[in-house]
Amino acid sequence: MVKNNLKFKVSVYLFVALSVATVITTLLFIKHRQDDMQAMVAGHVMQIADMVVASTRYTMLLNKRDIAEKIIEDVGRQKGIERLRVISKDGTIIHSNDKSEIGYSVEQQDEPCVRCHQTSEPLTRVADDKRWQVFANPAGTHRVLTSMHAIRNEPTCASASCHEHPASQSVLGIVDVAYSLAEIDQSMREHALHIAAVSFAFILMLSLSVGYLLQRMIYQPLKDLETGAKKISSGRFDHPIPVRSADEFGRVAASFNNMTADLGRARAELNELIEELESKVEERSRELLAARAEVAQGEKLASIGVLAAGIAHELNNPLTGVLTFTSLMRKKVLEGSEDAEDLDLVIRETKRCASIIRRLLDFAREKVPVKGFFNLNQVLEDTVRFVERPASLQKIVITMDLDPDLPQIWGDADLIKQVALNILVNAQQAIDGAGTITVVTRTYVAKTSQPTEETATPMVELAIKDTGCGIPEANMQRIFDPFFTSKEVGKGTGLGLSVSYGIIKAHGGEIKVASVVGQGTTFRILLPITSPFSESELSQGEKAQ
Repeated sequence: MVKNNLKFKVSVYLFVALSVATVITTLLFIKHRQDDMQAMVAGHVMQIADMVVASTRYTMLLNKRDIAEKIIEDVGRQKGIERLRVISKDGTIIHSNDKSEIGYSVEQQDEPCVRCHQTSEPLTRVADDKRWQVFANPAGTHRVLTSMHAIRNEPTCASASCHEHPASQSVLGIVDVAYSLAEIDQSMREHALHIAAVSFAFILMLSLSVGYLLQRMIYQPLKDLETGAKKISSGRFDHPIPVRSADEFGRVAASFNNMTADLGRARAELNELIEELESKVEERSRELLAARAEVAQGEKLASIGVLAAGIAHELNNPLTGVLTFTSLMRKKVLEGSEDAEDLDLVIRETKRCASIIRRLLDFAREKVPVKGFFNLNQVLEDTVRFVERPASLQKIVITMDLDPDLPQIWGDADLIKQVALNILVNAQQAIDGAGTITVVTRTYVAKTSQPTEETATPMVELAIKDTGCGIPEANMQRIFDPFFTSKEVGKGTGLGLSVSYGIIKAHGGEIKVASVVGQGTTFRILLPITSPFSESELSQGEKAQ
């Protein structure tokens, strides 16, 4: 609002103060000038009165009243003189420039007699500054200055033959002069108006000059600071304040700019820290979710393993009896008969059930691997030979890209061969028609700069990639569950990947899978080069063996 504007307040206060000071100064000057003019006019009027007394003195001695009256008449015509008369001691007007008042008497209470007749004994001597007064004219239109001069009874006058007064009478009469102050008052009014106009112009120019100085030196720097503060409060630190001078405001603006730059840098650093913290929190959250999923998977596998072990033990004994008695019956029937074919089918399917139960027991049983250092490339070459022939019948090409400098790893070669065989068989079954399976080994290189438990141990990587149908996203979280399979009935038990998962974990490794439907699947197996377990754990495993 305007009333809260500093420039407006200072300008108004300055204008009011200058106006009051100028008005008081002008009034005092005019009053002083008026007093000087009145004193000057009074001196002039008293000179006129003295001149009248001096010029009529000789005619009075000769008793030539007509000459004295002519002198008074001529002097009374002078500009500004409104009244000129001679009044006798008893108050009678004996001479006047106004013929109509000659012969009339003046009372002691009228001006100009009242000043000398304020007491019972009239004054004989009056000081010069007391000889004049200012009154309003009878019409009240303007002011007049009146002055009197006593006509004294001098020795030459008292000894004259025409003199009617004794020598003991000191004052014979007075000369009364009234001078108009209308012209002087008009001049003073014009002078006052001129001074007022000049003063107003001076006040206006001074106010504008001070306002401009306030705008340039105070208001604008303050406005810059206000704008900068608003920008900072809104979160903008890229708005520098203009440094308009080298005075205090300039130094404040420079300090403000330095502070703004520091705040900007601090905010940028804070944002970077926040982003880094958010990234770390997100990374830790993903790791926590992965660990939680892994724990849940392990708990689920453990529960299923306990259940599977119980079921396998319950089914194994009846199947053994069925297989035994069926084999005995088969020996009693003739070769080629229909009963022989039926019994062969029963024996074959019974053995198949026993094989499934044995694999289920292998999954559920906590078996201690027979570990030692072995060549992973050699194990893979032996494994590929098992599936290479049936794969070629399907027009599937198996290629191997094995690192010749791959170091030997610590573990159970037979169990690792089982894992590779399970994954290769699954890859072969996932390819419908012609395709490729690629087996790759290499030394594992960590992709993160932050050392973790996984990358702290030297490891090798085994990757088996196929061009099969791929795994749908909905099945990715269940592929390691026991008995889960997406194959047709009779083509899979759902235990191969579960057993492989357990074997890799028992070796202190990790198995990962990536798949795109219609493009293929890649299994990545990370195995430690050296044993991740302590010597006590190794010795316990050897004893268990």
